[in-house]
Amino acid sequence: MAEPHKQEEHFDVLTKTGEKTGLSKSRYDFLYYAEPRKQEEHFDLLSYMFNCFSGGPSAIKSGRSSLMKIINISGGLSPSCVIMVPFYCQLLEWLKIHWVSSVLYLSQIVWEKKGDVHRDGDYHRAVHVWIFAESTQELLLQLRADCKDSWAGLWDISSAGHISAGDSSLETARRELQEELGVILPKDAFELIFIFLHETSTNGGQFINNEFEDVYLVTTLDPIPLEAFTLQESEVSAVKYIHYLEYKNLLANEDPEYVPYDVNAQQYGQLFDIIARRYKVDNVARSLSLQKQLQRYASVSLNVELTGLSDADKGALDLLIKAAAIMDEIFNLQVWYSNPYLRDWLEKHAAASQLDKLKWAYYLINKTPWSCLDENEAYLTTADSAIKLLPEATRRVSGWKGLEYKAAFPSQKPPGANFYPPDMDKMEFTQWKDSLPEDQQNIVAGFFSVIKRHSESNSDSSSPGSINHLEGPKYDLYNVPFSQEYNSFLSKAAELLRKAGDRTSSPSLRRLLHSKADAFLSNDYYESDIAWMELDSKLDVTIGPYETYEDTLFGYKATFEAFIGIRDDKGTAQVLEQNLPMDDAYKSKDVSAAPIRVVQLLYNAGDVKGPQTVAFNLPNDERIVKDRGTSMVMLKNVSEAKFKHILQPIADVCITNEQREFVDFDSFFTHTICHECCHGIGPHSITLPNGKKSTVRLELQELHSALEEAKADIVGLWALRFLTLQGLLPGASLKSVYATFLVGCFRSVRFGLLEAHGKGQALQFNWLYEKEAFVLNPDETFSVNFDKVEDAVESLSREILTIQARGDKESAKLLLQKYGVMSEPLKLALHNLEQIQVPVDIAPEFPVANGILGKKQF
Repeated sequence: MAEPHKQEEHFDVLTKTGEKTGLSKSRYDFLYYAEPRKQEEHFDLLSYMFNCFSGGPSAIKSGRSSLMKIINISGGLSPSCVIMVPFYCQLLEWLKIHWVSSVLYLSQIVWEKKGDVHRDGDYHRAVHVWIFAESTQELLLQLRADCKDSWAGLWDISSAGHISAGDSSLETARRELQEELGVILPKDAFELIFIFLHETSTNGGQFINNEFEDVYLVTTLDPIPLEAFTLQESEVSAVKYIHYLEYKNLLANEDPEYVPYDVNAQQYGQLFDIIARRYKVDNVARSLSLQKQLQRYASVSLNVELTGLSDADKGALDLLIKAAAIMDEIFNLQVWYSNPYLRDWLEKHAAASQLDKLKWAYYLINKTPWSCLDENEAYLTTADSAIKLLPEATRRVSGWKGLEYKAAFPSQKPPGANFYPPDMDKMEFTQWKDSLPEDQQNIVAGFFSVIKRHSESNSDSSSPGSINHLEGPKYDLYNVPFSQEYNSFLSKAAELLRKAGDRTSSPSLRRLLHSKADAFLSNDYYESDIAWMELDSKLDVTIGPYETYEDTLFGYKATFEAFIGIRDDKGTAQVLEQNLPMDDAYKSKDVSAAPIRVVQLLYNAGDVKGPQTVAFNLPNDERIVKDRGTSMVMLKNVSEAKFKHILQPIADVCITNEQREFVDFDSFFTHTICHECCHGIGPHSITLPNGKKSTVRLELQELHSALEEAKADIVGLWALRFLTLQGLLPGASLKSVYATFLVGCFRSVRFGLLEAHGKGQALQFNWLYEKEAFVLNPDETFSVNFDKVEDAVESLSREILTIQARGDKESAKLLLQKYGVMSEPLKLALHNLEQIQVPVDIAPEFPVANGILGKKQF
């Protein structure tokens, strides 16, 4: 039986684990009210279960069957304990699957005392910080003090320490480095390179170390002079530098003067492999690789005529282009906090060599160190990043200018971008959000704010004390509105927009620009979005925070973007809502007709990296969608460029000869129109089964973007058939519509399955292929089965719309897991396209805008 004080810990763990796993709290909250005898039974079972948990996945697996045997033969369990048996079994099953993340979480709930952790062998979390000198390829080691409980007097990591309950990983790393070595660095010096489980024991088994370690790398340009360190005598006796390969060899040979680490690739060998990959690189091979990546984009010049603009609008255009360029500055910061330094460094050194020129050219397309077309795989490393000088980081040394470090970024793209603290997980955010009043919950989960930590240092862009922020009790997180976080940029943009509004001859454009300027400073975008929807001007402007694709953690936060174009007066709109293939109970009752604006794109900026959009449907604010609907902007010259350089060549490779003639631009462009229309209809604001009002975005979270793109595509395809049969699209050919859509599947899937459009397109292709609507022929070309495609399109439309209407995240997850994959037919098509190097997308150049901004064509 568990000791009395341990019972409370068990219950606390069970409660928090139930919250994390999603297992119903109602099934165990009666434990507080159980009679003492029944409590003992529960805690005996809990003790057994957590013993299994500590033993790892295999013990959990066997523990489930053993638990059932114990229950079956006991015969004496009270009814309340019998009721709980399914929960215990579910929990063990969940722990088996999510063992590592469970340890990371549970260790911070219960085990807080450092001595008890190592005495009892409890699993816990810690940080390791390595300082690496780039010029000498050396790692900094510390000599552990003689008074240490373990490995006393041996050479070890630069700095390390436990993560206490309630503390964050990154702030612990910064604190330990400061306390032990006197080195004070901002968060952009720390690169989380891997996490691993370190299981060792020493002192005759009296010191047991079962530790999940977050391993950080700090890259300095040169070794730090040893006299610049301020050592914490209770922890560190001395420091020294050693070449990383020599140190690896000492560890491999188990040198008794060094704390032992397993240097195989699955354990601490990762540190040495990462360093080797960065600095033992073939620059010729790397240049060839970057050239190959660049060749996937067809360079296209979008030279738009301004003859239709009035002189007043031409005067406003200069100011608008400059305001739009500021969206680049904000977006660079939204992606990752060291990204602006990386951008400036690459631009400054682009002429240094052919490799540096290629780095900058590919960065201009991706706007980040992660390649959009390669599942966000990093094509740069911290070794390529900016050098920053921080003289105050250590004790000053005569003749030394101070510490120079590389502005770090992780090799894996952070799912929360720079909207959330880098070491925050979904559970921490959710628990904090749920502690807030409901109106504040909506704000922190809204589009227009970032989430920060109180424990962040003053080196960040803002200080908690100077911000009007939202916070819950006992939590480290707080909310900062965009208007304050990006105030320096938004103030400049607002000034330019206001001046442009004063110059234009269009009343609706003046209203939009003035209201958007106000929104930048107030953080309230409602009126400016209404003004955008009602824009009736030859000069078309979209600017502000809109899309949420970068926030793959939740899908809550919007990135800044800008599109400036000249309106093409040929446009139309259709209203489709009441004919959608879904149950009437889920249809929106009040849908406003939305205008379509066809535009020749003159300039874009901000979140326009990688594959270029051909259209967009805005706003995304569910309040406006419910009240006013949406508006669509179609970028016709971008669509024409994509059809010419990408779709037509794909059709020549992937589509059977008999159906190739059906592929045409009109079908491609018309489907794009319907795609954007269908973003604005269907479920948005919904009522959950429990009667709670919510939105599809909030319920589906990180799955929303991919499913929404799939919905817009497949319902747009359904809509084209409906409109054609109604005689609303004279001259349209359904065979052309379906054949061109098939070609488009191969185009979008090439964006990668981590990208919302690519994943959504894979879902559609695989569903239709399974339903035999798409057919793979013996000659490795594809064709449409016109007899089966209509039913397949309608069935997928119904499936997605129903999931959205119910806010059913679990069904969305299952659908994407099954169909949002790179199937064998897709792999075959992409392989054939790779063989003849058909471009994946376009890289636009904007001669008019570049002239205004004084940019040279790269």
